[in-house]
Amino acid sequence: MKSEYDFSGGIRGKHYRAYQQGTNVVLLEPDIAEIFKDSEAVNHALRMLMNLASDELKRNLIKNSSRHS
Repeated sequence: MKSEYDFSGGIRGKHYRAYQQGTNVVLLEPDIAEIFKDSEAVNHALRMLMNLASDELKRNLIKNSSRHS
C-alpha cells in the first residue's frame, strides 16, 4: 500500500452491513459527477425522472385506451 494513504481516521466495518445487504455501484461520467455530488442528489434526480416517466406512461395509456373506446 502506498505510504500517502492515511486510514488513521477510518472506521473499521463502517459499511459492512450495507454491503452484506447488497450494493449497486454506478460510476458517473465526470460531467455528471460535477453536478450530482453525492448519492442523495443522484437518487433524488432519478426519483424525479421515474415520477415524470410514470406520469407520461399514465397519460399515454389513458390516451390510447380512449382511442379504442
